[in-house]
Amino acid sequence: MGCALLVMVWSGPHHFGFCDGKERQRHAKLGPRGPEIMFGFVPATCKVHCGCGPGGGRDSGLGTRDSGGRLVNVKVKNPLLFFEESSVSVTVSDCVKHLVGVIWKGDQLIDGVPETLHMLRSKGKKLVFVTNNSTKSRSQYANKFLSLGISVTEDEIFSSSFAAAMYLQLINFPQHKKVYVIGEQGILEELQLAGFTALGGPEDGKKTAQLKSNCLFEHDKSVGAVVVGLDQYINYYKLQYGTLCIRENPGCLFIATNRDAVGHMTDLQEWPGAGCMVAAICGSTQKEPIVVGKPSNFLMEFLLKKFDISCSKMCMVGDRLDTDILFGQNAGCRTLLVLSGVTTESVLQDPSNKTQPEYYTSKVSDMFDLLRP
Repeated sequence: MGCALLVMVWSGPHHFGFCDGKERQRHAKLGPRGPEIMFGFVPATCKVHCGCGPGGGRDSGLGTRDSGGRLVNVKVKNPLLFFEESSVSVTVSDCVKHLVGVIWKGDQLIDGVPETLHMLRSKGKKLVFVTNNSTKSRSQYANKFLSLGISVTEDEIFSSSFAAAMYLQLINFPQHKKVYVIGEQGILEELQLAGFTALGGPEDGKKTAQLKSNCLFEHDKSVGAVVVGLDQYINYYKLQYGTLCIRENPGCLFIATNRDAVGHMTDLQEWPGAGCMVAAICGSTQKEPIVVGKPSNFLMEFLLKKFDISCSKMCMVGDRLDTDILFGQNAGCRTLLVLSGVTTESVLQDPSNKTQPEYYTSKVSDMFDLLRP
């Protein structure tokens, strides 16, 4: 789960990674002095003390995959030649609620993040944070940023909970209809802010279903949509309620915030993601949901329209291949993977991996050293 921006320049402690449209992956390592270049969009006159290029005395070892998926070393004099600042005016980056992510881990910022965000903004870049985590509202995320010393407005945050509310608004969902939520407070808040009546959520996590002979489970016939997201309070009551609404209420919509199978809810292990809750309702209703979070087209189209910008001017930055990078690729955006969250370099470089980012780096703040004067 995460947040998204739009603008990218990376310099990393270990590797520079680049994958072009032919699915090639390159790898640059600069030696013991200074940071090692990962990726960046920088002007040709940018002062980057990387020790490469004319007079630098060091080549950068780039690696590309052969037909068998193995890394093969080649040489290139200056990886900065890959970077063009004018090619990207907005960056989409992924900041996750999970303890392992792009912007923070638990209640601690990843090193260098505040300085990096400030630097990008000072260069006129628009930052947008997009997250698949539906457990919080935009307001709650803004408070989270503030508690970590970063000023981010609600208008810069796009959560899958907000996306669900916006979807219902854009299709002119009837105001007299109700929305049942299999999820947490973030979805309820965003639906209510959008003017909809929402039921369920954490409160229904306290309820139980009575499986008795001749028992009739009652549900609200005015529910016109069921929204399913990550739910720590999932139970049989909620599953039955949502199932009945979708199967028995004419025209009832089945909306999923996202389908992430697992997520790094803690820094030690992965936990079931929203996709598990969505799969349960898919099974009981035999229907497929409308997905509004990453990597769905709905959320990207919403962002493109809101900011009036073309995909070629955007770079999606995230820590997941199956959501963040695919989200950007589906829209034709530049993509940059950070290895500070879900995806490891071994997973990225595995020959079986079919989703290759255009660039990759170890963490968001790697770009700071590359772009600073």
